[in-house]
Amino acid sequence: MEMLIQFITDFLGTPAILVGVIILVGLLAQKKGVSDVVRGTIKGVLGFLILGAGAGVIVGAIVPFGSLFGEAFNMQGVVPNNEAIVAEALGTYGSATAIIMVVGMIANIIIARFTKLKYIFLTGHHTLYMAAMIAIVLVVAGFEGILLYLFGGMALGLTMAFFPAIAQPTMRKITGNDDIAFGHFSTLTYVLSAKIGKLVGKGSKSTEETSFPKGLAFLRDSSISIALTMMAMYLIVVIIAGPAYTETLSGGQNFIIYALLQAITFAAGVYIVLQGVRLVIAEIVPAFKGFSEKLVPNAKPALDCPVVFPFAPNAVLIGFLSSFLGGVVGMLILVLLRDTALSPMVILPGVVPHFFVGATAGVFGNATGGRRGAIFGSFVNGLVITFLPLFLLPVLGDLGYANTTFSDADFIGVGILIGWVATFKKAWLVGAVITTLFAIPFVHAMLNKDKLQAVEKN
Repeated sequence: MEMLIQFITDFLGTPAILVGVIILVGLLAQKKGVSDVVRGTIKGVLGFLILGAGAGVIVGAIVPFGSLFGEAFNMQGVVPNNEAIVAEALGTYGSATAIIMVVGMIANIIIARFTKLKYIFLTGHHTLYMAAMIAIVLVVAGFEGILLYLFGGMALGLTMAFFPAIAQPTMRKITGNDDIAFGHFSTLTYVLSAKIGKLVGKGSKSTEETSFPKGLAFLRDSSISIALTMMAMYLIVVIIAGPAYTETLSGGQNFIIYALLQAITFAAGVYIVLQGVRLVIAEIVPAFKGFSEKLVPNAKPALDCPVVFPFAPNAVLIGFLSSFLGGVVGMLILVLLRDTALSPMVILPGVVPHFFVGATAGVFGNATGGRRGAIFGSFVNGLVITFLPLFLLPVLGDLGYANTTFSDADFIGVGILIGWVATFKKAWLVGAVITTLFAIPFVHAMLNKDKLQAVEKN
C-alpha cells in the first residue's frame, strides 16, 4: 500500500508525466501516425522537463539571496514556501493527501465534462500542494476515512476548475486567444493585479514598449536586463551581509564573484523556463484538442504560471521586483506590530514565491494596465501574500507553529475558508458547505442546459 501511494503521489505530482499522457491520448484520439504521436509526446514531456529544469536553476540561484537578506537585515520569522510546508505535512498526512489528490482530479474531469467550468488543471505539483493543504485543515477539523477523502476530493476538484475560470478573461488579453488556461494557485492575487491594472493603468504603455536610448538598447534583451538587475540586488546584500557569511554559502568563493555568478545563473534559469514554455505550448494545444473532444468537449488545459512569461518578459522582472518590495514593506509593518494581537509572527519575504507569483502578477497587471498596472498590481500582490498567511496559521494545527507556511493566495484562501467554517465545531457544516459549493456549477449547468449544448456543438 505504501508503494502504491508513493507511485500515485509521484505519478500525479509530476507535471511532465501528466502532460505527456494528455498529449498521447489527444494525438491517438486524432488518429495521428506513430511518428507524430511519438514526436509530440516526447517533445511535450521534454518541454515540461526543460521548464522544470529552468525553475530549478532559478530556485538554486535565488534561495541563497533569501539567506543573505535575512543575515544582512537581521530578520527571523516565518518564511512562506509551499515545498517546505508540504514536505513537513506529508510525513503525517501523506496517505490522505494522495487519495484526495486522485479523487480531486476525477472530480475536476467530472466538473469540466458536465458544467461550464471546462478547465483541466495540469499543474501537478500545485494539485499535490492543494491536496495537502485541504487534508491538513480537514483532519484538524475532525474528518477521517471516507468522508475525509470524499469532501477533500470535492473541494480540490472544485478549486481546479474554478480558479482557471476566473483567470481566463485576463488570459485572453495576455495570449490573444482562448486556447490555453491558467493553472497556478495564486489566482486570487493575479485577478486582483489585473483589476488594479485596469484601475490605475489608463493610458500607460505596455512594459514591452519600454523605450531605451540607443546606448542602452541592449536592455531590450530581457535576459540582460534581468541579469543586471539581479547583479545589483545580489551585490547589495552580499556587501551588507559581509564576505565571511557569504563565503559560507559560496563554499569559499570570493563574495563578489559569487554574487555576479548567482545573478547571471538566475537570468539563465529564466531563459530556460521561457524556452520550455514555448515548446510545451507548441505541442499541448493541438494535442489537447483531441483529448477534449473525446472526454470533455471544449475543455482547455490549465498550465503552470511560466506559461505567461513569454508574452511579457519585461513585466516578469518588474513584477518580481515590485512584489518583493511589497513583501519588504509588509514585513516592516509586521515588525512594528510584533508581539501584538495584530502581528503574532513576522512573515519574511520568501524570494521564490515573490519571483514566480510576483512575476505572474506583473504580467496580469500589464495586460490590463501597462507599466503602472504591472508595478502597482504586483506590489499589492506582495503585500497580500505577506499578510494573508497570518490568518491561515491558526487552522493548520501543529503545522501552524512551523517556521514556514503556504505562500500562494489560493492555498491560503481555501484553507482560511474551510478552517473558518470548521471553527463552528460542526463537521457536518463543513461537509454541507463543500457539497453546496461543489453542486453550484452543476445546478447552473442544468438551468442553462440548452445554452451549454449549443456551446459544445460550436
